[in-house]
Amino acid sequence: MDIGKRALVGLAIAVSIGAAPLSIAQAAAAKTPEAERWVGSWASSQMIPAAKDALPAADVTDGTLRQTLRLSTGGGKIRVRLSNAFGTEPLKLSGVHVALTVASGSARIDPASDRALAFLGRPDVIIPAGAEYLSDPIDFPAAPLANLAITIRFDGAPPVQQTSHPGSRTTSWFGAGDQLAAAELTGAKSVERWFQISGVDVLRPAGASLVTFGDSITDGHGVTTNGDNRWPDILAARLQADPRTKGVGVLNAGIGGNRLLLDGLGPNAMARFERDVLNQAGVKYVIVLEGVNDLGTLTRDKPASPEVHAALVARMIASYDQMIRRARERGIKIYGATVMPYGGSGYYHPDAANEQDRQAINAWIRTPGRFDAVIDFDKLTRDPANPNRLAPAFDSNDGLHPGPGGYKAMGEAVPLGLFVP
Repeated sequence: MDIGKRALVGLAIAVSIGAAPLSIAQAAAAKTPEAERWVGSWASSQMIPAAKDALPAADVTDGTLRQTLRLSTGGGKIRVRLSNAFGTEPLKLSGVHVALTVASGSARIDPASDRALAFLGRPDVIIPAGAEYLSDPIDFPAAPLANLAITIRFDGAPPVQQTSHPGSRTTSWFGAGDQLAAAELTGAKSVERWFQISGVDVLRPAGASLVTFGDSITDGHGVTTNGDNRWPDILAARLQADPRTKGVGVLNAGIGGNRLLLDGLGPNAMARFERDVLNQAGVKYVIVLEGVNDLGTLTRDKPASPEVHAALVARMIASYDQMIRRARERGIKIYGATVMPYGGSGYYHPDAANEQDRQAINAWIRTPGRFDAVIDFDKLTRDPANPNRLAPAFDSNDGLHPGPGGYKAMGEAVPLGLFVP
């Protein structure tokens, strides 16, 4: 019997026994409460840290690591995803706690909010090499844009090959002994990295997640440490302020130095698209801002022939096309962001041939029928007097990355209508 027929039967019974009758709409609603779903509220992309960026094993072998992050959308329950994606041996944790923290990057939490996570009912967990684990869901009313602390205690030394996100732009803290529930870590040291944490999902009655997929410009090179002012952060705040889009979570899948085609700092974009985009909870949208590092590294050390330039452009376009196809197969809207100008970069020192490549890539991105929509960050950030360079007001002074003002403009330029159901 379908929902409508059941509602009519229920209404007839109520009338027949003298109960106060419900409307058909009320009866149907009583039978079918709004379904809840898991939506990604925060994420970071994983990689193998360089030796200088690794967590010092001696400091956490019998110690506690507290890391903070800012959620985007909120919900009544949460679950945390821990990652050993690049580990070559099991990751053993004796405990994991979550709590609200007093501020982004702070080692101090609200003790009343502290909760221990469980894994199939147990406080400890062993995550196999190459795997990720979801915690059991817990009741944890999480407000939009709340600052969350995840505190973990290793069982022994961390894996020799760690799984990390070096570009956290947020302070993490580690101290000696078991301080899982401590209001503030004592004797703690700080580092601007995230380790072994890859996502936080919230359970909510409706919503979807948006993945911002890119390189250091998405990861936030040049922002204020603990300022939560990357362009995806600005966009997340705008989405939460609009009643139409407050159910949309923003997941930052940027990695500094990332390329479409070749590994660099972290795996190439094609290699990580499945894990970082397609497998996210509730994913419905993705913005792709990738390509400047492919273009720049081509001639950073020596010139390239016209044939090599043309081959690079063709391979980059093929990568975009692959991502478009794979996203659409999953019912995900995929939006293309144009590659921003980098003519003033002292790191890449591009020439006219590099700029021609960038223009060819952007012309393809802008062509209707490819991406589902285009976010023209090139047009937004370029200097009208020198279109191959960032506008001075947006430049971080390296000719490649925006500064805080540039990121603010980018986050404010993304049309919210792209994310209205």
